[in-house]
Amino acid sequence: MSTLPAIATVIGSGTMGPGIAATLVRAGAQVRVYDISAEARARAESSFAFASTVLDQLDSAKTEGGSVSFTSDIAEALSGSLFVIEAVPEQIELKKKVLAQIEGLVADDVIIATNTSGIPITAMAESMTVPARFVGMHWSNPPHLIPMIEVIPGESTDQAVTDQLVEIVKAFGYHPVLEKEIAGFVENRVLYAILRECVALLEEGIVTAEGLDTCVKWGIGYKLSVIGPTRLLDMAGMDIYAAVSGYLNKELDASTETPKVITDMIAAGKLGFKSEGGMYEYGPGEVDAKRRDIVAGLVAARKTLSSIASV
Repeated sequence: MSTLPAIATVIGSGTMGPGIAATLVRAGAQVRVYDISAEARARAESSFAFASTVLDQLDSAKTEGGSVSFTSDIAEALSGSLFVIEAVPEQIELKKKVLAQIEGLVADDVIIATNTSGIPITAMAESMTVPARFVGMHWSNPPHLIPMIEVIPGESTDQAVTDQLVEIVKAFGYHPVLEKEIAGFVENRVLYAILRECVALLEEGIVTAEGLDTCVKWGIGYKLSVIGPTRLLDMAGMDIYAAVSGYLNKELDASTETPKVITDMIAAGKLGFKSEGGMYEYGPGEVDAKRRDIVAGLVAARKTLSSIASV
């Protein structure tokens, strides 16, 4: 059985990198975080500190010996590394370029994992010299709070590499979900199916944003956080599901384009938290306050879910 590699490297310090690093450091790894941008590294250091504070709030197990360093020297970041996580922006040509750099600086037996949220693993591996050691490792945002990771082997991924990554994920206390390769992977496919119907209901004026959030949070979300969809089918009964889906499925939104309400918001510069306006409007300081509320809620929910038996 594999344990967490002693030295790990995170390539890319954007949205996910700091939280990934904080999780691995907490588990005792020596982590190097690489980014070519000085501004990005500065933000990453601040984000890493915040993520580490959040992990303290979780009271999660802490293994001594963990450390972090931030560098603009990719050779320094990869020197002696035993495990590499690529987390650069979602552009396949950029990822291929970075993967080529990584391969030129690590031994052939070092696992290289990608945190892509949907780009096919097989497509990224096409130009690699050792594609057998390349595997998908999709963390959910925020990575230091959502203890589930999708493990996605490509067509060339060695089975031993997949097995080892599953054990690595278990070693730092997360739940690995082994999947076959499919566009978007499992989590995002389910999430975007839900969001598609939610936005359609808003566009049709069936419900307000506040009402929709309340319905999903305290109805669907509350149940699924404990039960899970396939267990829910057992609990409800296949006959009930068949009866309801028989008339409801054909009524659900089946559009394949981005909804107009979303494209109109983008055109108007309303991007959500980053522009202080989207489905909701945010006054001065309200975005930061809302982020704090969300983190506090996720901490409390994870503590509760971790304390009950699996169902």
